[in-house]
Amino acid sequence: MPITRRRLLGLLTGTAAAIGVPTVWIARMKNYDGPISDHFDGERFFDPDGAPPKSLGEVLSWQFGGNRQRTAWPEWVHNEHADTPPPRVEGSKVRLSFVGHVSWLIQTAGLNILIDPVWSMRVSPVSFAGPKRHHDPGIAFDALPKIDVVLVSHGHYDHLDLPTLSRLAQKFSPRVITPLGNDIAMRDADAAIRAEAFDWKDRVELGKDVAVTLVPTRHWSARGLFDRNKALWASFVLETPAGKLYIVCDSGYGDGRHFRRVAEAHGPLRLAILPIGAYEPRWFMRDQHMNPEDAVKALADCGAAQALAHHHGTFQLTDEAIDAPVIALGEALDNAEVPREKFAALKPGQVFEV
Repeated sequence: MPITRRRLLGLLTGTAAAIGVPTVWIARMKNYDGPISDHFDGERFFDPDGAPPKSLGEVLSWQFGGNRQRTAWPEWVHNEHADTPPPRVEGSKVRLSFVGHVSWLIQTAGLNILIDPVWSMRVSPVSFAGPKRHHDPGIAFDALPKIDVVLVSHGHYDHLDLPTLSRLAQKFSPRVITPLGNDIAMRDADAAIRAEAFDWKDRVELGKDVAVTLVPTRHWSARGLFDRNKALWASFVLETPAGKLYIVCDSGYGDGRHFRRVAEAHGPLRLAILPIGAYEPRWFMRDQHMNPEDAVKALADCGAAQALAHHHGTFQLTDEAIDAPVIALGEALDNAEVPREKFAALKPGQVFEV
C-alpha cells in the first residue's frame, strides 16, 4: 500500500497512546516549573533507573519497516458482562470493577475511585485517526456511582483522556490526583477539572483509612512531539482497610528494581494490578511495556498476595493479537509454577472483591 500523506499522519497519530509521539499539529503542553530534583533537571523529568523514550526514527522504523508483523483485531467484541456498581461500599471490603484497558472503579470505605478513566471511542489527539475502542466499557458512564477521586498515572492519551475527565468534572466534580505537570494539561483543557499534582513518594489522604502514594515506575510521558518527559509519570500504592493495592498503569520491567523497591517501602501488598499488553515488537516496547512473562516476574518481585491483569484487549496500540496477552499470561504462570488463579485477567464488566 502506498504511503500517502494522510496515511502517514494517521499512523503517526496511532502511535500516540503507545509511545506518546502524535502528529506535529498538536500543540505542546505548557511546561511544568519546579525545583530540580533527583528525577527533574529543571526542564524534563527522568528516571535514574529507567530508559529514554524511543526516537522518531525508531518510531518510523517500527511503523514502516519491511519486517513488521501486525495482527489484525476484530472490529468489535461484544462484552459478556456489564457491571452496575452499588452507590457505595462501606467497611473493610474492596470492590474492583474492570472497565477496560487500564480503567477501574475501586470502591472501599465509602469512597468511589476511578483509575485512568477512558470512556472515549479513541485514545488520540484527533477524532478521525488513532487507536479506537474494540468493546464497550464494562460500566456504562451513566451507571457510574458518584465519583469522589480519580487517579491519573501520566499523560499518554490512553491514560489521560480529557473528554472523559471533563464529563466526570461536570457530573461529579471529583478530586483528580496526578503526577507533576499533568495538571497543567487538564486545567488548560477544562478549568472545572479539579487537578492536584504530586511528586514521587508523596502521600495523599483521600478519606478515612484511605490514602494514595505516588511511586516511581519505568515509563515516560508526552502529549505532543516537543514535550517529552515535561510531565511526570507514576504508579500508585492505594491504602485501604483491606490492605494496600499496588496499581501499575504502564511500566517496563527492566531488572525489576522498581517492583522490589515498592515491596520494601510499602509491603506487604494485598493486591497488585499489573499491565500485560501492548508489548510487540519487543525491540521497541521492552523498555516501556511489560509482556506477560515480565508481569509474572513483577508479581514475584513486589510480593503481592494476588494480582489482576489490565492494559490489554481494548485499544490496539501495538502488534500482538487481541487475545495474545491473556493466552501468554497463562503460559507464563504455568512456566513459573504460579497458580493461574493468583493472577487473574478479568473481562470488562467483571468484578473482583477483596
